[in-house]
Amino acid sequence: MPDDNSRRRFLLGAAGIAAVPVVAGVAGCSSDEPASAAGRTATPTAGGGVTAATAVTLASGRRLGSLEVSSIGLGCQTMPGNLYGPVSSRENMITIIRTAVDQGVTLFDTAEVYGPLESERIVGEALQPVRDRVVIASKFGFEVNQETGERGGLNSRPDNIRRSVEGMLRRLRTDHIDLLYQHRVDPQVPIEDVAGTVKELIAAGKVRHWGLSEPGLRTIRRAHAVQPLTAIQNQYNLLARQPEDQVLPLCEELGIGFVPWAPLSYGFTTGTINPYTRLTQGDFRSAVPQFSRENMTANMAVVQLLQDWAIRKGATPGQLSLAWLQAQKPWIVPIPSATRISHLLENIGTEEVTFTGDELRQFTTALNAIRIQGERLPAPVLAATGVEAPMP
Repeated sequence: MPDDNSRRRFLLGAAGIAAVPVVAGVAGCSSDEPASAAGRTATPTAGGGVTAATAVTLASGRRLGSLEVSSIGLGCQTMPGNLYGPVSSRENMITIIRTAVDQGVTLFDTAEVYGPLESERIVGEALQPVRDRVVIASKFGFEVNQETGERGGLNSRPDNIRRSVEGMLRRLRTDHIDLLYQHRVDPQVPIEDVAGTVKELIAAGKVRHWGLSEPGLRTIRRAHAVQPLTAIQNQYNLLARQPEDQVLPLCEELGIGFVPWAPLSYGFTTGTINPYTRLTQGDFRSAVPQFSRENMTANMAVVQLLQDWAIRKGATPGQLSLAWLQAQKPWIVPIPSATRISHLLENIGTEEVTFTGDELRQFTTALNAIRIQGERLPAPVLAATGVEAPMP
């Protein structure tokens, strides 16, 4: 006889599956997050949080290098409303971030170019009252006008890094950035110059830890030799498993944490989008090869696998997607986005979902048998990944 928690998870998973048919179309879908799950609708409190009876509070943490964070973070790229489609309101995004804090989330991920600038402003306003309880991560690496947000190309020259950090500190309403990433490797700037500049910012107390996003393997080693890296942030999900070959082993060798971005494959592994989905105009996913109708039809085998296991495990497909990532290494911390409280709470509920050793092998074997169709990013964006910085 299942215990109460197992039964509750079963009902949650079954309700989520029933609400998301594999072949039904979703008109005007603009979210990359899982569908709301039965029993997880939040009851807001006066402080913008939720009642204890309606949500799981994260109890466990993980380490990215020497940095302690919650086992799941919150990605804030979608909050300005210009990546996948409009959001409900700026005020609601602030409420979601504060609710995440109430529910035990400590890692919040943003970047200078998200918005541009607006995601950092939202995060800064939301977290200012609880700054000492959270870890804020942001990213530099592009030419961005600090007043207008007008964006140019890659620029990781030392003077631009310093200028970017000063702008971040103002927008984030803080005196330090907990985890500062180079957003993409600049093929014109030696990584030693980048790492040396960040090392100076750490010595000045403006930055505490640093990392790289989508770098080349040699660049990781060279950067780590100048200033030890805390985290690598790459795309990693059930449809994009490239980090498993070389990046994760290198992180393990060097003691670097790993932060998967797009851990729910832009919402695909939650079952909320499918070949019949009509994405809103300007939705980034419409340019991703994996999401052409032909490729998505082939890739639906992953969603079917998740839905089969969701019934077995009493969870939602999205929770299983995140739990599988966490099961790969204890120093992996996914950062799913959320623009609805129900989505946030479902993601946090992943903490209740675990795989036994046999279950993990069975699931991964079935996943390995599925041939994923299409590239994970549009060609120009993909070309900026895995880049090696020039030598000094």
